[in-house]
Amino acid sequence: MIRFIMSYGVALVLILLIAGWLASGTLVEGGKGPGAGEKSIIDILEVQKDGPVHSLFVSLGLIKDPKQAPEPAPEVTPTPAEIPVALQSVRYQHFVAQMMPIEVAVRGQTNANATVSVRAETSGIVKQVHVSKGDHVEPGDPLCTLDEGTRLARKAQGEAALIQAQASLERARADFDTNRALRDKGLAAANTARQFQVNLAVAEAAVRAAESALNDITKDIERTRIVSEISGVVQDPLANVGDMLNVSAICATVVQLNPMLFTGKVAEAKVSEVAIGQQAQVSTVTGQSVAGTVRFVSSIADRSTRAFQIEIELDNSDGKLRDGVTSVARIQVGAIPAHLIPASAMTLDTDGKLGVRTVTGNVAHFVPIQIVGDEANGVWVAGLPEKADIIILGQEFVSDGQQVDAREGTIGSSLANAETPQGAKGGDTSS
Repeated sequence: MIRFIMSYGVALVLILLIAGWLASGTLVEGGKGPGAGEKSIIDILEVQKDGPVHSLFVSLGLIKDPKQAPEPAPEVTPTPAEIPVALQSVRYQHFVAQMMPIEVAVRGQTNANATVSVRAETSGIVKQVHVSKGDHVEPGDPLCTLDEGTRLARKAQGEAALIQAQASLERARADFDTNRALRDKGLAAANTARQFQVNLAVAEAAVRAAESALNDITKDIERTRIVSEISGVVQDPLANVGDMLNVSAICATVVQLNPMLFTGKVAEAKVSEVAIGQQAQVSTVTGQSVAGTVRFVSSIADRSTRAFQIEIELDNSDGKLRDGVTSVARIQVGAIPAHLIPASAMTLDTDGKLGVRTVTGNVAHFVPIQIVGDEANGVWVAGLPEKADIIILGQEFVSDGQQVDAREGTIGSSLANAETPQGAKGGDTSS
């Protein structure tokens, strides 16, 4: 009997569980489309809303409580391919080709245009020195004065001799005229004319000799006053008062510093590019810079260096340039179109070629370049189109053909302001 009761009891429980499971399901009426015609079986069996059967099923967890707030939908993690990629921000600057001067650099030094040793043209003792070392003199300025000695007495004698010779000439001319008149009247023999002609010629020669002697002594007196023939600065050697100067002895040395010269040697590979009249800029180690003009190019090379001597004339009217200062001359021999860009804008591609990255329609491109010159504010390069938008900030973070967020800026722009996305990977590394 007990076994009978247990068997029917288990069967009853199973029936109830199956009935509950079925009651917790949903009845779907076909033909109404997805999501339509669906109705809970418990609502069909129990007309009363929230009845005892419905409450029992809710408490057993077989159906959901309609009063309970719906659970939030689970988050769906998108795949990496579905994540939008932000464009790399870069700054670019617009550059236009300019005419870059082609220069030939020559090392050398400044040289005075002339160094003149002013020498005595007569002998004598130095009575007075009118200049000191470092004085600036102009043509005609006195340098030294020699003692005149007996020159004044000799000049007086010469003047007296000239007067005497002139008096003798007048007498000889008068005698010649008298003889000619007598011969014309037949009162003197014709052969007497020869004697008076000889006397007149001798008197004329005596006057010329006296004039020459007086002129010589006068010039000798003038030579005792030694003057400068050029403008310049007085340097050693310089005579002292009391020195005995013979003919050709140095009274003073005058260095002509205006114009100043730059002298140097240009290599044989470049000498054909240098010509007389070309402009040049000469910079000295003392920090001076002055423009000049090429005035001489040697036709003969130095046998030991195979270089050619050149001279550049410099204006030194202010007297600031000094003789013998080491200098560098840059001779302008032509010009080519090129771009002056900041050195930081240059980069390398994956093959190691030097170039820059340009922007065309928000697409980055790598353009190879050649360095043709440099200055303090940038580098001259060739190989770019006449007008180019060159990336100056962020070029290391992009590759050839990559789309970018390009904005115009300058070197002072910050990459932080460019809104560089996190985790962005750079392209080629720069040199």
